[in-house]
Amino acid sequence: MNYVLSSSTALPEQNNKRIVLALQSGLKSELTWALNALTLLSFKEKDEVRKDATPLAKIPGLLDALLQVVDDWRDIALPRVLTKAPRVRSLGANSAVTGFGNGYETLNSGDSIPHPSAGSGSSNKDVSAQKFTSKPRPSGWWFEEDGLFNLDEEGRAEKQLCAVAASNIIRNFSFMPDNEIAMGQNRHCLETMFQCLEDYVTELGVVFPYAIVYCLNVTEDEELVTNALETIMNLGPLLDIRIFSSSKPSYIKMTEKRAVQAIMGMLGSAVKAWHCAAAELLGRLILNPDNEPFLLPFAPQIYKRLVDLMSFPAGDAQAAAIGALYNLAEVNMDCRLKLASERWAVDRLLKVIKTPHPVPEVCRKAALILENLVLEPQNKPLLLAYENAFAEMLFSDTRYTDTFARILYELTSRPSNKVASARGIWGM
Repeated sequence: MNYVLSSSTALPEQNNKRIVLALQSGLKSELTWALNALTLLSFKEKDEVRKDATPLAKIPGLLDALLQVVDDWRDIALPRVLTKAPRVRSLGANSAVTGFGNGYETLNSGDSIPHPSAGSGSSNKDVSAQKFTSKPRPSGWWFEEDGLFNLDEEGRAEKQLCAVAASNIIRNFSFMPDNEIAMGQNRHCLETMFQCLEDYVTELGVVFPYAIVYCLNVTEDEELVTNALETIMNLGPLLDIRIFSSSKPSYIKMTEKRAVQAIMGMLGSAVKAWHCAAAELLGRLILNPDNEPFLLPFAPQIYKRLVDLMSFPAGDAQAAAIGALYNLAEVNMDCRLKLASERWAVDRLLKVIKTPHPVPEVCRKAALILENLVLEPQNKPLLLAYENAFAEMLFSDTRYTDTFARILYELTSRPSNKVASARGIWGM
């Protein structure tokens, strides 16, 4: 690994192919070397500027090789096609070093060696299986024979660790601006990331907006789910979920509806990092008009959950919810009508402004959401009930004076037929 990393942050051209081949080999020693090298090469400090760094996602075959590791090994519940049968060792039973490795049990003096030709009864098989089943071994798997993965539970868990490491590298790739287009237009990448989310949601039996756990045998690693969600979120501004019905080659057959349902499952999660990231992702996806037809059918559930998140103490969840609602309110009239009619929506927007949130931008967006809502004449009957609260905000905080002045003007100066009987004190 040292000679690969000897050129600072740039990856030598002659080693590109070797890293890809190491990932494709399935050999533990080669795979460990490649994953360690890529982890270091893809890591970037927060304020670090790496102008000489290689856009790793653009190296031919590298992204697909990493995705293949995730696809094949991420789920330890996958059925085992091959099994390693117990192997009896009698030669050198009293010797510490035999050449057979640690994977085989020795015979005790009173044990008999089973012969395959002894008969087809199940008793011999059961006895021999009980006597010669391998015991769990220590976790120094990279030193074991042939550099291959075992096919027992320990070996499958080791494979999942490699899948998690590969997902972390892919996540690191998504933070590099030079990689964003290559990854955002790679159908295999998006299918794999959404599949990780979907499988976790399915295993937990998430029913939006609350996570209901009916299956305790969850095999999808939570760190892998976090990496997948952050990768998608980083690619969100460039993401067009119509890619799942495009002519590009498909690996997992993901659909637009399943992708949105996976995001909804994350939004309904009790894990703070997940529902915050899902809320921010929805806010980014809705900015692309091509994504609207797939997101709007879930609008009622989205508003309900985002309004719930606004009730959390001032922090990331509240900021993510406000950011998503701000973008949704900018989309079209239907979004504004549904949001205004959502119970507690206006109350909690006002509470965010009054508290206030530690980040002033969050309060500003909350006030602008209210301004967008009042622009729809059909919302006026609902918002007139908050006229006094709006007037209080007008005089109590000079930062939002202009915004609430416009809100009160729109609310009372242009009464529609439905609110002609309403009497306001502002702009009349």
